Amino acid sequence: MKKNKSKLLSLDNFIDYALYDKKKGYYIKKNPFGKNGDFITAPNISILFSEMISIWLVSYWNHLNQPKKIDIIELGAGNGALMKGIINTLKNFPNFYNSCNFLIYEKSKTLIDIQKKNISSQKISWKKKLEFKKKNPIIFIANEFFDALPIKHLTKIKTDWYEKYVEILQNKGKFRQKKIDIKKYKKDLFSEIIKKQKFIEYSPLSLKYLRDIGKIINTNDGGLLLFDYGYSENKFKDTLQAIQNHKYANILDNIGNRDITYNLNFYFLKKFIQSLKKLKSIYINQRNFLLNMGIMQRAEIISKKLQFSKKADLFYRVGRLIDEDKMGSLFKVMFITKKNNSFKVGF
Repeated sequence: MKKNKSKLLSLDNFIDYALYDKKKGYYIKKNPFGKNGDFITAPNISILFSEMISIWLVSYWNHLNQPKKIDIIELGAGNGALMKGIINTLKNFPNFYNSCNFLIYEKSKTLIDIQKKNISSQKISWKKKLEFKKKNPIIFIANEFFDALPIKHLTKIKTDWYEKYVEILQNKGKFRQKKIDIKKYKKDLFSEIIKKQKFIEYSPLSLKYLRDIGKIINTNDGGLLLFDYGYSENKFKDTLQAIQNHKYANILDNIGNRDITYNLNFYFLKKFIQSLKKLKSIYINQRNFLLNMGIMQRAEIISKKLQFSKKADLFYRVGRLIDEDKMGSLFKVMFITKKNNSFKVGF
């Protein structure tokens, strides 16, 4: 009788396996969104979220002097609710709408099929690689995209650094540590960051995406509008967590059936963008961004035509997006663009 062999993976490779493995990966085999899934994202809470982003897009297009062609690409579009809302809203702005190419960057065939069912537009196409032959300005939108990318955990014990690994046996995991040479990580973690930390949580893949997107922005013009949960401190926190059925779960059990996520450190992201030299970033919490874009005024206009129960539901949903004890404070909005770009609408 053969003994089951264990598998040892670095934390980021373990997360990649748990979320994106072609057969067993969480995002590959199921639809995790909505009441029957494991979590609900902002576009599924209220259409006003998509509307505010649409108004921001129109404003930015005007700032860019209304280019005849512009690409709007969403990174990891979930069930397609955000892109659907954006396309429908922008039909009210025909000049901008006609200039848009709508794109979704998505790796999960399961989610692509769901997106195609939910978005009935001939103006949209799907990409599996971030490659662009034309030189149109490109606006990237990332709503809860980066928090789903694999992360590393590095810990300093006395003078030595260790990386977290996961040993997998029979669909269960155990944490392990491996001694590392921290100098090999300097491409991502410039020495200023390393010196001040005893613990580091970061995503090498996120930084690769930011480098690649940064190059595209520098060549084509445009920007990246990023929505995600996170914090802004010069010290890293351990925020690794698993979610199942809208509740926290053990990351090491039931591998491939739970979402694995973390909170972005926006202080570190801003420093990283600065290190790319030709780019800059600004960020604000989601509450202030949505208020600055006029979400309450829009809600007031819509509510005038609604019965009391529907009016109450509308403001309850807006509250979930902007209240400080809900998504308003934890979620941040970051805009990354060329260094010489003065656009600050919403911020």
